[in-house]
Amino acid sequence: MPQEFSVGVVVFCKEEFLLLHYEAGHWGFVKGHVEKGEKPEETARRELKEETGIKAIHLVKGFKEKEEYFYKKEGKTVHKEVVYLLAETKENKVRISYEHTDYKWVSYGEAMQIITHMQTKNILKKAYSFLKQHS
Repeated sequence: MPQEFSVGVVVFCKEEFLLLHYEAGHWGFVKGHVEKGEKPEETARRELKEETGIKAIHLVKGFKEKEEYFYKKEGKTVHKEVVYLLAETKENKVRISYEHTDYKWVSYGEAMQIITHMQTKNILKKAYSFLKQHS
């Protein structure tokens, strides 16, 4: 079975979280494939810049959460693993890539209503809890 590895980023600015609307119709976070030789932190920075134009971030130490799922690609079932990091930015101006149709900066409560997949909601819950414990 094909295996894919990606890194995602839960990005926040002040009290708001960045959500992206994917062409497939769901709302979620920035994420992308790990390129050969890249560390997760490097993938997170690269993908965030590519998908949103945001360059200046502070990766929050100590937060790393994983989600796994299966999807179909070219008739084959693919096992995908995504490691999420947490990042703070002061840049709230977003330039979305061709991969997305929209974006929103929203409060935690709004994000929990908008995010499509339960696993992604759980990542946000853990990030929010982590921020509350470490602020």
